Amino acid sequence: MLKIRIQNNIDKMTKAYDKKFPRLKSIDIFRGLCMAWMVLNHLIDWWLKPKYSWLHGVVIMIIDPIGASGFLFISGVSVSLSYRSRLDRAKDSEDYNNRMLNYTYLFRALFLLIIALIYNSIIALLILNPSMIWTWFVLLTAAISLFLAWPLLKTSKMVRLFIVTGLLFINQLILTWLLPYKGTFNLYGVLFHFLYHDINQDPILLFFPFFLVGTVVGDIIFDTFSYINEKDHKQNFVRRLFLPLNLGGIILIIIGISFKTPEFLMRESFSWQIYSLGIILLIMSILLFFDEFELVKTKRSYKFLFYYSYYSLTIYLAHNLLYFLFLKQLNIFNVWFFAAGAFIMIGIILRTIYKTWGGSASIKVQIGRLSLGLTQKIEKRIRNTINKK
Repeated sequence: MLKIRIQNNIDKMTKAYDKKFPRLKSIDIFRGLCMAWMVLNHLIDWWLKPKYSWLHGVVIMIIDPIGASGFLFISGVSVSLSYRSRLDRAKDSEDYNNRMLNYTYLFRALFLLIIALIYNSIIALLILNPSMIWTWFVLLTAAISLFLAWPLLKTSKMVRLFIVTGLLFINQLILTWLLPYKGTFNLYGVLFHFLYHDINQDPILLFFPFFLVGTVVGDIIFDTFSYINEKDHKQNFVRRLFLPLNLGGIILIIIGISFKTPEFLMRESFSWQIYSLGIILLIMSILLFFDEFELVKTKRSYKFLFYYSYYSLTIYLAHNLLYFLFLKQLNIFNVWFFAAGAFIMIGIILRTIYKTWGGSASIKVQIGRLSLGLTQKIEKRIRNTINKK
């Protein structure tokens, strides 16, 4: 009975909140773009003949900022928006409190960590390399980022930005110190494996700053759109959100390019982090601007990218089945045709799945439901214990 009452209460608050804070297409579009790029990136890497591997390297250098870094950034934005909205709901509800918010969040992080380790273990088993169990693929990075960000969500935006700045410098110091020990069997080699393993993947020290900046931007978005019904909302949007993100993005891009060229195209460099963060903020500001002022009718294209966003975790796991389809068989011309074809077909399949099963086919949605279900059971036991006393 308590479970039903809690769920009904949450559903009512969610509907009331959605009227106050409508779903932003720009967030789904951004996440969809990141997922689409990650899929295309992998297909090109898997399907290109070895003699054309340079093409993949060039494409990576140009579009990489909206890959894992962009995905972690928008994940941070989503986490912040979810946290702030649930915090508001907890204040207005007797059946949903901060304790439940904490449990739900931590369960989600734990389930994602389990999935990430299972994913890594399968890869390690397939290639007979046990060290791959601890590899910073984006799922593991996202899971650890959730845990690390949890206490920081309660801090101010300035504190988080200060931590981001410190992490950018600390990462470079640690990477410079440990890189010579890569592959060695000593304490420093083990430490390098734990923190980086493969720099071409998504190591936590390199990518957690993107997630944390995302939480800051999420806070700004929440504060800005919480007053969407006010007459001067559009002016507030430009002043508080669009201009800071736009100008900040441009400044970071200039700094990243000027700091060290051409190292701003190499993900292990300090300048790449600055440059990529600038690209992300600039794209986010433009998408939010188009969303707010409805300059482009995005219904059809938005829906296509929405499926990539809605099923992001499902896609990341399932697209690995395409690995052997044209393994190392394509050249620099036909790879684009087959990769684009796969991208479109995945979108069509996702559209069919969405209309048929909806959230039931989304691993991300199921994790949310499972986390809430476990939280409700724990809350019921806690309340029963309190009532007995």
